[in-house]
Amino acid sequence: MNSQSTATLYRAPRTDVSQNQGKFRTHFNFPGWNHPDHDDHGYGPLATVVESFMDPDTLIRMHQHRNEEIISWVPDGVMRHDDGEGNKLVTDAENMLVMNAGSGFWHEERTLADDPPLRMLQIFVRPPSLELPPKIQHEPIPDHVANEWRHLFGPEGSDAPLFVRNEVDFYDIRLSEGETVDLPSASGRDTYFYVFEGEVTAGDTSFSEAESGLLVDGEPAITAVADSILVAFVIDPDAPVTRQGTIGR
Repeated sequence: MNSQSTATLYRAPRTDVSQNQGKFRTHFNFPGWNHPDHDDHGYGPLATVVESFMDPDTLIRMHQHRNEEIISWVPDGVMRHDDGEGNKLVTDAENMLVMNAGSGFWHEERTLADDPPLRMLQIFVRPPSLELPPKIQHEPIPDHVANEWRHLFGPEGSDAPLFVRNEVDFYDIRLSEGETVDLPSASGRDTYFYVFEGEVTAGDTSFSEAESGLLVDGEPAITAVADSILVAFVIDPDAPVTRQGTIGR
């Protein structure tokens, strides 16, 4: 476990857990590993955050997910989705995809030859119970406003445009060099954040691209050392979870 702590803010460097399938490459970030005394690779309902790369003209053939919520966040480029329900969907900077896999959902992913190289996050959330009804959501998301957090998914009934079936809220931000913002937070919850691009500081701790932080107590501000893109998850660490997902166990 490669992590260090400053008070109640725990930092992890870029993960060394990766898979290389040639034109499709993944790096698995386990938020529970940030905390030196945590005995679970996930952190409550948040199982893993996967940094995924797809070259142009790449096909990930039809496969099934079960008992996990899979969110595709694409800040640039396109990810093309086809599934067993007849949906042909494009996920990009303007549209977001959530597969509430439940009892089973089949899909494939691809990029076309004239698509740009793709770097995205695929987020795996643990549901509270097994064999839930499968659902798919593909929704437009609000335009980003510089230096402001966007709320993109949350539990059912939240004000976010998409939902997951557990107690996790997800935000992103494009933070300009020199700007400072507070991390999203909520009473009784902890915040996990990931630097997708750029470099930021929180207190006396620096976080570069593909590094992450787990805030267990307090509300530190984040300052951009360079223009940066971050995501943040506000998590109920005590929410009931299952651990039988296809990937996000």
